[in-house]
Amino acid sequence: MGKYILNPETLLYEIKEVSLKSKVFKGLLLFAGSVAMAVLYIWLFTSVLGYDLPKTAFLKAERARWDARMDLMNTKLDRCEESIEALRVRDDDIYRSIFGMNEIPAGVRNAGIGGVDRYSFLDGLESDDRLKNTALRIDRLTRKVYVQSKSFDEVAAVSKTAGDMASCIPAIPPIVPDPSRYKMSSPFGYRTDPFTGASRMHTGLDFAMKIGNPVYATGDGVVESVKFEFFGYGNSITIKHGFGYETIYAHLNSVKVIEGMKVKRGDCIGESGKSGRSSGPHLHYEVVYKGRKVNPANYLDMSMSVQEYSDMLRMRESESGMPSSMRHSFSVRHRG
Repeated sequence: MGKYILNPETLLYEIKEVSLKSKVFKGLLLFAGSVAMAVLYIWLFTSVLGYDLPKTAFLKAERARWDARMDLMNTKLDRCEESIEALRVRDDDIYRSIFGMNEIPAGVRNAGIGGVDRYSFLDGLESDDRLKNTALRIDRLTRKVYVQSKSFDEVAAVSKTAGDMASCIPAIPPIVPDPSRYKMSSPFGYRTDPFTGASRMHTGLDFAMKIGNPVYATGDGVVESVKFEFFGYGNSITIKHGFGYETIYAHLNSVKVIEGMKVKRGDCIGESGKSGRSSGPHLHYEVVYKGRKVNPANYLDMSMSVQEYSDMLRMRESESGMPSSMRHSFSVRHRG
């Protein structure tokens, strides 16, 4: 379509046609101007005035919300890890200690999660390191919760036999605690060997006393061995109490039990003597816990009075129906 222009000669308006080239040029010029204005607007809006484009503002808001959720999740993970650590301390230092159970090794509690490419699906994402770290923390926490749960199951199972355990732990003196009848001649630890003069580890307690004093089982159990060693413990008895405990009674003058016999705390199992490699009449007493000889003084209540000990023996006699000293009708005499 053309446009009307005034012809000065005819004084009439005539249509003047616009060429296609001119139309295209004007169109391009208008388009370029619009683009330039748009670019200028965006530059002024973002760079000069500091505003974001709507889509950019939306994405930044989404990222801020995502970061906030990640921070909250990691804060909760921190608290969960603190709680699990508190449970671990109570489990190892209290529950398992009370019931004589071994601690769970740190390598088991903190075992890694298998698979080097376990989190490869997060590769290429923005903040993929943070995502991987959070995913790893969750997996490790899940592993710790599982191990702790299994540990509590074990503790619960052992606690059901706590009554049996209490009666099996060697918790009383092996002799009547009458100071007029014995003397603690050698404690647990290094000492000068009475035969060689060399420093040697003494793995028990020695109660110096006259030959023939009754020796009592310090906890419920089963007689594991009765033997004689001429150059060693002489007549000796080993009682297996269960829960990792064993006790040894050595240098006896006589033995009143046989292997495989069940005994109760307070049963008379023999008489003190000086059999075997002994410098004088005494009872050598040992406590073994999980294969390691430990200080018996940590288990014995030597503050028991003679009356309390006698009451305990009478209670045991009333349970069995006969005096503890006569409960077993046979006796193996001193052979060394």
